[in-house]
Amino acid sequence: MAAKKYDESSVRKLRGIEPVQRLPGMYTRTTDPTHIIQEAIDNAADEAFGGHADAIDVTVYRDGSVRVADNGRGIPVGLHPEEKIPTVQLVFTELHAGAKFSKTEADAAYKFSGGLHGVGVSVTNALADRLEVEVKREGGVHRIVFENGVVTEKLKKMKAIPVKETGTSLHIWPNKKYFDSPKVSMPDLERVVRSKAVLLPGVKVTLNIETAKETETRTWSYPEGMKGYLADLLSDTQAVAPIFDGEKYVQEANGFAVGEGAGWAFAFVDESKGYGESYANLIPTPAGGTHEAGLRDGVFEAVKAFSEHHSMMPRGIKLVADDVWSRTVFFLSAKVLEPQFHGQTKEKLSNRDAIKLVSSMVRDPFELWLNSHVDWGRKIADLVIRQAVERSRSVQKVERKKSSSVVILPEKLTDCESSVITENELFLVEGDSAGGSAKQARDKRYQAIYKMRGKALNSWEVKRDLLFSNAEIHDIAVAIGVDPHGHEDTPDLTGLRYGKIASMTDADVDGAHISVLLLTLFYKHFPKLIEKGHIYVASPPLYKIDIPAVGKRAGKKLYALDEEERKSIMDRARDDGVKMESVKIQRFKGLGEMNPEQLWETTLCPDTRRLLQVRIEHAEQTYAMFQMLMSKKEADKRCAWMEREGDTVEADV
Repeated sequence: MAAKKYDESSVRKLRGIEPVQRLPGMYTRTTDPTHIIQEAIDNAADEAFGGHADAIDVTVYRDGSVRVADNGRGIPVGLHPEEKIPTVQLVFTELHAGAKFSKTEADAAYKFSGGLHGVGVSVTNALADRLEVEVKREGGVHRIVFENGVVTEKLKKMKAIPVKETGTSLHIWPNKKYFDSPKVSMPDLERVVRSKAVLLPGVKVTLNIETAKETETRTWSYPEGMKGYLADLLSDTQAVAPIFDGEKYVQEANGFAVGEGAGWAFAFVDESKGYGESYANLIPTPAGGTHEAGLRDGVFEAVKAFSEHHSMMPRGIKLVADDVWSRTVFFLSAKVLEPQFHGQTKEKLSNRDAIKLVSSMVRDPFELWLNSHVDWGRKIADLVIRQAVERSRSVQKVERKKSSSVVILPEKLTDCESSVITENELFLVEGDSAGGSAKQARDKRYQAIYKMRGKALNSWEVKRDLLFSNAEIHDIAVAIGVDPHGHEDTPDLTGLRYGKIASMTDADVDGAHISVLLLTLFYKHFPKLIEKGHIYVASPPLYKIDIPAVGKRAGKKLYALDEEERKSIMDRARDDGVKMESVKIQRFKGLGEMNPEQLWETTLCPDTRRLLQVRIEHAEQTYAMFQMLMSKKEADKRCAWMEREGDTVEADV
């Protein structure tokens, strides 16, 4: 068969919301439609956050559709000055359209919001079978209807109403073909709706659930705010001291913007592990992020200072942050001017300065509270010190166990000090330059570096008994402490020396190739390490962007993972009034070009790095893909695949 012609006509640009419909998993969770409903709820919450709405009403109907309504200002319905279509239509049909990009002091419609990526309700529309929008604004009820993301009923004024009546109502029918389950998760939806009542004091938040007999209505109100909600979260769990709650925000620009800060409530428990909920600009962040790291840091420093001031620390025991955090039950709501999230679903905040922001807000008030309530402070400190003592004893046990067997580790391995397998991390780095930077940047207590020489061997078709003829593979196996094995084997993993094993390569084509070769090695010859969740891929940035100060806003140092992120950062800077010629952009040629401080905060620091866990969701498809990509016998299939899928790949050539 003749090869497909490859010319200018082969290259196409996905327009509007088409990228979402082609690859929905890049923009939302596809297990069920809960997240696309949450996007609509978040928009209503942003209106309330800005003081423009005091009611949010969510209704789940028997047919699986959901209505989200608020009494905010209503989405603008006039013609957009540049696009010449109704603004409400633009919001639902273009990915990067919204009022949340412009955050200058003077004209920001949403100075603080969760909507940063500019996808939001356009993703809701893209993945909805039908979406009906009603806007109350400028003395009228305006209606527009979409089906499969396309306008089927143009914007029309339905009737006149008093000018003071405003708001937005979205009736959403999720498209079943995009989701594993067609129905929203009621526990998750209830948690999202209930949390808005906690985060928005004075706002009435209602969830209506239509059943065969009646419509159940649940309304939440927390007069004590976060403290009352945390008391519910604790349930029957006994805290060792009263809940400590508070909030603090920047009053004058001091490196942070006026209004940035956090509200919090936390307590300490003796009988169970710590847990909690965090939010950034009302967006739930179940994967945590830098604001949680800031809370952890502030609480730790306060408890540590109290313990030292009252001479409570035993000789030879040193507190670490996890001694405190592992017993903390918390609720955190951070307010950040320009939130940056990992991925489109916004599950983890990644603003590096959020650590310092939240820590500085929490530490002093909590330390003052501890010293004003010494009896409670002593109970908290005793609990934390017991944790530190138990941790110290467990480390000693592991060290004695390991000392009984002698293993000669490879010269190219710079090991860590800790013997606690669950916290140890090994980074496989290519080249002496990158390895040297990583060695200086790492936290030597628990992070190890293995310096590879050149690209790893393609081990897909290498028989297991011949694997160790390759010195690199032999040394990697010795370093991790596990022998090669197959998918059906039951290997001995008791010798495993690291809880996390990550490839850390340059953010370019060569780096990606090396990473694929390492993943091939682990998938084919160490599959149980992937199955048990031990294999990761580090994601270093490609660009460093220095944005100068504008007015009272301090300058910022940002990192972009790829070209798309770089463009997004530049667009936001332009909207904020930054002159493009004053922005400095550095493109990293490799990890070795970063200084140790940069490599630490972008790629190694647990609070600010992007470390992706490798998981196998579809076993047969995964094996077939590896076979096609890595087998020497599949050259024809690879060629056909590249011709067929080449237009979907961003290549750095």
